[in-house]
Amino acid sequence: MNSADAHHMPSDSFGLVKLLPFKTKGHAWAQHCIWYGECGNSTILPEKKYNCNYTGPPQPLPKEGQDLLKELCPGLAYGSQSVCCDTQQLNTLKGNIQLPLQYLSRCPACFFNFMTLFCELTCSPYQSLFLNATEFSPDPAHNSTNVVKLSYYINQTFADAMYEACMDVQAPSSNVKALGLLCGRDSSTCTPTNWIQYMFNTDNGQVPFAIDPVFSGTPTNETFGCTESLDDGSGPCSCQDCSQACGPAPAPPPLPPPWTLLGLDAMNVIMAFSYAGFLVVFVGALLGAWCYRKRTITSEYGPIQDSNQPLSLNNESIKSCSDLLGERFESALRELFSRWGSFCARRPLLVILVSVVLVTACSTGLAYMRVTTDPVDLWSAPGSRARQEKDYFDQHFGPFFRTEQLIITTPWTNWTSFEPTSGPPIPFSPILTLDLLFQVLDLQTAIEDLEADYNGEKVTLEDICMSPLAPYNNNCTILSVLNYFQNSREVLNHTFGDEFYTYFDYHTHFLYCVSSPVALDDTGHFHDPCMGTFGGPVFPWLVLGGYEGTAYSNATALVITFPVNNYLKDTDKLGKARAWEKEFVEFLKNYSNPNITVAFNSERSIEDEIDRESNSDISTIVVSYAIMFIYVSVALGRIYSFPRILVDSKISLGIAGILIVLSSVACSLGIFSYAGIPLTLIVIEVIPFLVLAVGVDNIFIIVQTFQRDERMQHEELHQQIGRILGDVAPGMFLSSLSETVAFFLGAMSNMPAVRTFSLFAGLAVLIDFLLQISCFVSLLGLDVQRQERNRLDILCCVKLSDASEEKTDGVLFYFFKKMYAPFVLKDWVRPLVAVFVGMLSFSVAVVDKVDVGLDQQLSMPDDSYVLDYFGNLSAYLHTGPPVYFVVEDGYDYRTSDGQNRVCGGVGCNNDSLVQQIYTASLMNNVYTTPSSWLDDYFDWVKPQSSCCRYYNATGTFCNASVVDDSCVHCRPMTPDGKRRPNGTDFTRFLPMFLSDNPNIKCGKGGHAAYSAAVQLKDNGTAVGATHFMSYHTILNTSADSISAMKMARQLAHNISLSMGLANRTYHVFPYSVFYVFYEQYLTIAHDTALNLGVSLAAIFVVSTVLLGFELWSAALVSLTIAMILVNMFGVMWLWSISLNAVSLVNLVMSCGISVEFCSHIVRGFSVSTKATRVERAQEALSHMGSSVFSGITLTKFGGILILALSKSQIFQVFYFRMYLAIVLLGALHGLVFLPVLLSYAGPSVNQAKVKAAQRRLVGTEREHLLNQ
Repeated sequence: MNSADAHHMPSDSFGLVKLLPFKTKGHAWAQHCIWYGECGNSTILPEKKYNCNYTGPPQPLPKEGQDLLKELCPGLAYGSQSVCCDTQQLNTLKGNIQLPLQYLSRCPACFFNFMTLFCELTCSPYQSLFLNATEFSPDPAHNSTNVVKLSYYINQTFADAMYEACMDVQAPSSNVKALGLLCGRDSSTCTPTNWIQYMFNTDNGQVPFAIDPVFSGTPTNETFGCTESLDDGSGPCSCQDCSQACGPAPAPPPLPPPWTLLGLDAMNVIMAFSYAGFLVVFVGALLGAWCYRKRTITSEYGPIQDSNQPLSLNNESIKSCSDLLGERFESALRELFSRWGSFCARRPLLVILVSVVLVTACSTGLAYMRVTTDPVDLWSAPGSRARQEKDYFDQHFGPFFRTEQLIITTPWTNWTSFEPTSGPPIPFSPILTLDLLFQVLDLQTAIEDLEADYNGEKVTLEDICMSPLAPYNNNCTILSVLNYFQNSREVLNHTFGDEFYTYFDYHTHFLYCVSSPVALDDTGHFHDPCMGTFGGPVFPWLVLGGYEGTAYSNATALVITFPVNNYLKDTDKLGKARAWEKEFVEFLKNYSNPNITVAFNSERSIEDEIDRESNSDISTIVVSYAIMFIYVSVALGRIYSFPRILVDSKISLGIAGILIVLSSVACSLGIFSYAGIPLTLIVIEVIPFLVLAVGVDNIFIIVQTFQRDERMQHEELHQQIGRILGDVAPGMFLSSLSETVAFFLGAMSNMPAVRTFSLFAGLAVLIDFLLQISCFVSLLGLDVQRQERNRLDILCCVKLSDASEEKTDGVLFYFFKKMYAPFVLKDWVRPLVAVFVGMLSFSVAVVDKVDVGLDQQLSMPDDSYVLDYFGNLSAYLHTGPPVYFVVEDGYDYRTSDGQNRVCGGVGCNNDSLVQQIYTASLMNNVYTTPSSWLDDYFDWVKPQSSCCRYYNATGTFCNASVVDDSCVHCRPMTPDGKRRPNGTDFTRFLPMFLSDNPNIKCGKGGHAAYSAAVQLKDNGTAVGATHFMSYHTILNTSADSISAMKMARQLAHNISLSMGLANRTYHVFPYSVFYVFYEQYLTIAHDTALNLGVSLAAIFVVSTVLLGFELWSAALVSLTIAMILVNMFGVMWLWSISLNAVSLVNLVMSCGISVEFCSHIVRGFSVSTKATRVERAQEALSHMGSSVFSGITLTKFGGILILALSKSQIFQVFYFRMYLAIVLLGALHGLVFLPVLLSYAGPSVNQAKVKAAQRRLVGTEREHLLNQ
């Protein structure tokens, strides 16, 4: 046997040399060897050999041996090169160091110290000074004696230096430290002493004879620290592999301190003082005005008609150019709508027929309707950065896999304890008891065996799963703790021990695998692998949950993930995946086990649950709209007496009005469907509510104005309807055009949901207005004729006897005119409007505190199984989704400079791509160091390694496990050959690396880990796009996801700059599956301000024009709407409503509905001819307030309350709460604040309009109205 066998690597992909003594001057024995050559087979490990006992002097090596000695142990290659090992021992040594070389050689100092110890042990001519053979056995076959037991005297200082040089070395493909793969335990608990003791322990299944390490003595061999260069010119280790080279540990930038004043939130303080200042100024102004009126007899509030009062501001001589322009514009609108209304009343059938034809033509476009259900299309614009990056990733690396995941917990509370052969007992949580693991394995196996039907074809998991090593290994990727046991009951049940101890069982295998997840051999009695059956590692942080730090045995949850292939355009394969997922969900819904609790989610779960939620809420929506429809139908009529209830009711007219509203929605959908613009669920759910608010309000205004009007003498019905439409249509036009322009401008938004809603809503509101001033006016004329002929509503063929009824004001109109308006505008009540300023101040103070984002839980029904999954996801998981740092096609990896800007090993730049991601992991910005294909490729291609070989005759790749003399190393054992490959060498061997499967001889094969990470082009002769994968930290909230995306983008930007890509057409970008959904939140504050600001500006401009160029009136409308919007943010903060695309759509809609609440009141004030501002405000509130209140507030209120019964959390939060707030705030501001504001600061009366009104009424029986 030779010394190399004594230190044989474990037969796994991350095996190591097990024996590492170090010579000391602890003994005075004569200088001699203790062994030389190989003898008999070991009784502990028969496949290994003992070394032959030999106490003679060192022996010279032949030429072949001298070459090996120079390659492996250059420190011993001096003088006559007489050593205590032969060529065979050196060959065995070379074979045994392959795996440590692949992982430790990333840090030259670490590997130098490692090899120094190994070489001194195996071949040192001074063995007797530090190695004492204590037990022997005969070897008759070789007529010699075997060394079967020995003591190693290892200097503690050297052991510490060796450990310190190696403790930070990374294993890029596994995202863990290499020492964790070589120490038999997690790297955080590995020490110099237990590392060596573990390697020397015969229980590890690799040491062929007993070794007793003794730590003492003074060092005689040179060591190198990881920050030092070696004598052969090798540079210091990189920061990634040597924390000492990094300087001080990076600290995350401190969070910006909260903005405070006087120790309190600054915005709260500022708004509190602002409000206090307002109150002082407001009260002072009121007192000053009161005192002024007491001293002055005449004021602006004098009668408008009394032009002889010298101080009256209403003097008829004061007519500005804008007054005249406004009056003429107003008169033109009045005349236009009067003529149009008269025509519609005269030709009702023609107008109705044309309207029906046009509505039918437009609505036919619904046949081409497409509804967008893909969340990506719904939330991410095609031109957005996240969408473009997603498309790039999908095109070059394939779409992100579909995820089927289980989180398993148990109600059991009994913990167990495992007692290892050394060290304290290790607690194991209940979920890791053997009995429960068997039950979980049965569940996992049942899922693997599920079969689905797709178009008559059987679909199994194997048909759709990810198999990274296919076709060599077709096993499905299953990320499960049971894959440590090869998903086998037999392996899980492996036990080896005696009456005193259990040396190996599932506990020991679990503990080994969580520290060395890529091991192909746990070095135990059964040599069970840790690598999953699919050929890849199973990282503990992906399959365990509910533990602290690295105490994996304390995990309280198991996570099982089945990655399934995703497809961009192959609908057949995607259909198969979805069919199997459906079977998966149904199976788990029906699964029951009292010992385990399963929370689960499928890729299709969220979409399915949203569909189910939408279907379950149809009844709620139908009831909501039915209540509004019934109210409108009943409330439109004015009942004068019970006998005439069926004559005076307007149920048919109300139904017709509602059908017109729905027709406008159908026309909008149809027109855009013709244009190929798809709908969204938000459009379908929100627009009917919006158009119903606008349309019903206008219906009430038209009908109630007619009901309060008296037909003048010699005036026919069509003339009366035309006159009424001339009065009210300009206000309807004002509100509808304001909303339409505001919505169309809102379509400039980058958010698809907002843009689509704005387009459909703007057109629907416009069409609704056009139908109301045409079709509805004609229907009103017909209904009035029916009523005047005493025919029953609906049953118009039935006629009652003629009877005259005296018209009286409606109850609501009477209430507003006689009670509400006078009360609100009393001198002592009006100052209470300051409360609204307080509300505004509060809302401004909290507007920046509204949360941004949309938690996934809110999108699910209350009874959804996915809610349990989301809860467990936050409670148990330790990592977030993978994040890929993509280097776009165009970067040159063939030059040393290009490589140094990317890699993370020796000689790489301190600000390289890998190094910057590693630094980010130290600051907890990402969870793990990156998987670097480039660094692993450099380790794989080294000439010292047996990984990179090819057949000399054909040049094709020769795997490390192949024994064939015709296989030669890719690179020569020369100084140039030991350097990184450049130029054509780089691309020549890279395809071999990406096709190499990991094995016990070479754990660095890149097929499983990197075949999808590197895109080869030009027949494998050039490198295209590549990616470097890490993981985000756990992301529990929307804020976490937004912050993680911002961090990753900033990191990628810094990497691009350090790689010199600032002015290139290619760069580095981060990609994670959730970015397309959360990118909108990076700019949603800006988008919200822009959308609402543009809408307000549009409303101001349209109001200015349609109010007769009265800038001040338009300003008051815009101010009130702005207050409503700001107060909406206050409500959102109080009611925990986050800002996202859904709430932004509602805010844009609230802007439109607010126009309805405000514009009619302001226009009523503007055209009023009353004497004072107070009287003008009272008249506007009396006439318009009742219609607005009945048309919007009461109509919506009943329907909104029904939404509270919805099972959908989105409906409860974003529709019930926000709709209720919109209606209540709109009503309060439109019917309380705005009239009071107009009474204080409304525009002065337009003299030209007053004279025009006088001219219209003089000589008619309505002339008396001028003086009322």
